[in-house]
Amino acid sequence: MSASSLDIEVLGIDLLVPDAPTALEVRELCVLALASAGIEEGHMAVEFVDAERIQTLNCEYRSIDEPTDVLSFGVDEDGDSAGPRELGDIVICPEHTSDLREAVVHGTLHLTGMDHEVDDGEMLAVQAELLRWVR
Repeated sequence: MSASSLDIEVLGIDLLVPDAPTALEVRELCVLALASAGIEEGHMAVEFVDAERIQTLNCEYRSIDEPTDVLSFGVDEDGDSAGPRELGDIVICPEHTSDLREAVVHGTLHLTGMDHEVDDGEMLAVQAELLRWVR
């Protein structure tokens, strides 16, 4: 799979702590997670934000008024679009995330349509396997 057919933006990288993944590593983790679902093209963004911003998003979209580790917002979830597929956005709060690499993979798997709340552990098993490959 060629990463050139995937456009992955990484925003807010300045919020990351020492030993955090680089923008290149974030992109590679996204490519790996997308490949696990057979997705080879499209656009997505990964943004690192502070606790206040993720709490606002969590409250607005999930009605949970507290910070969280990662949120995913899928766009063209069925794959049909007029132009390049818009996969969606992942928002990660480093101060509420114990493993940033895991959060990137987790969020990306959600953009592929996986949902650990209803899939009897399939998504979390895929996530664990992908993380074993990169560690």
